[in-house]
Amino acid sequence: MKDEQDRLEWVQGNDIRLLQNGADFFPALCAAIDAATVSVHLETYIFMLDRTGTKVLECLSAAARRGVKVRVVLDGFGSALHGERVRTALTNAGAQCRIFRPEPRWFARFVPSRSRLRRLHRKVTIVDGHIAFIGGINVIDDYDDLDPTDGLTGPRFDFAVQVEGPLVTQAAHAQELLWVRLNWARLRRHPRDWHRLQLLKPRDVPAPPGGMLRAALVLRDNLRFRRTFERAYLFGISRARRDILIANAYFFPGVRFRRALAKAAARGVRVRLLLQGKVEYRMQYHATRSLYDKLLRDGIEIYEYMPSYLHAKVAVIDNVATVGSSNLDPFSLLLAREANVVVDSQPFAWDLQERLETAIREGGRFIRPLDYQRRGFVRRWIDAASYALLRIGVAFTGTSDKY
Repeated sequence: MKDEQDRLEWVQGNDIRLLQNGADFFPALCAAIDAATVSVHLETYIFMLDRTGTKVLECLSAAARRGVKVRVVLDGFGSALHGERVRTALTNAGAQCRIFRPEPRWFARFVPSRSRLRRLHRKVTIVDGHIAFIGGINVIDDYDDLDPTDGLTGPRFDFAVQVEGPLVTQAAHAQELLWVRLNWARLRRHPRDWHRLQLLKPRDVPAPPGGMLRAALVLRDNLRFRRTFERAYLFGISRARRDILIANAYFFPGVRFRRALAKAAARGVRVRLLLQGKVEYRMQYHATRSLYDKLLRDGIEIYEYMPSYLHAKVAVIDNVATVGSSNLDPFSLLLAREANVVVDSQPFAWDLQERLETAIREGGRFIRPLDYQRRGFVRRWIDAASYALLRIGVAFTGTSDKY
């Protein structure tokens, strides 16, 4: 499978900083926006006007008012609650804002549609063409949904990276392609705006080297990059020799992925999964738990993160790490636009692994096979029913046989 690795476009000369939770991410993001002199292009799935979202909006608006070219793309479903307010505020400040696949009128929202599942789930910001923020962190406060009655005692657990170097050029290219596509969609509704819309992608301006790290940007869309994430994971898992540690909020991978993990464990690789311990979305949570029995019998260690909601989408396989927006479920792997950064660096990988192992030690609940087998009839039924319902949803992708 060497050709599978070669499909990753590795680039040298990057500086990549790991950011954990909003405490690291938002100060770095806002500082970069405040220092911007040319452009800011932000894409996100969720933009909430809580205290953190309001701060980010203020930074974006201030940048636009001082002459920086500010463009923002929000997902129509994830940002449905505050998206229009954000767009109005940005437009008033002189920025541009687009909504990716706006939600239909209320009566159409109840009609099943594959197109409505094709979401903009990636979280990418490019500042002045040479700094990129890529990861799983939405524009929402870590403590936005903190509820002590649910036993939540800490911030949402998540990661992103700050990148400088040639990898930024690739991320900017992906943003430009989407922006042009959204402008063409806008042109159909407002043909008189043709002279104000960017309808052709401009030439890329290469970002200068920023460090020494070798990394690759892995994208997923519904045209050129339909199966890139799963293939990249499968390649890494098949070549693992020592350790596989995956932290993922919504874990419902296909049969091939689960078999690859089982084969890795059978040849002596330590395989660990850090998964959601708090129920955020009941169907996804219980559908994932329906997979535990086979995973545990295959020798895979499972830990559930208990202090708060786990939102991370990261992994460490030997000395290679990935940080990004893609869950390991059919909606991320088969439908959504996603972006992950793969870093081929032992120090970076070990840094991420140590943070994940700290989370396991301090907040992970180890799933013991015997305890799991002893769970009651009602829990077994809920898990099985959730699994069946999720597979019905997967049927809209046309690949339910793979799950």
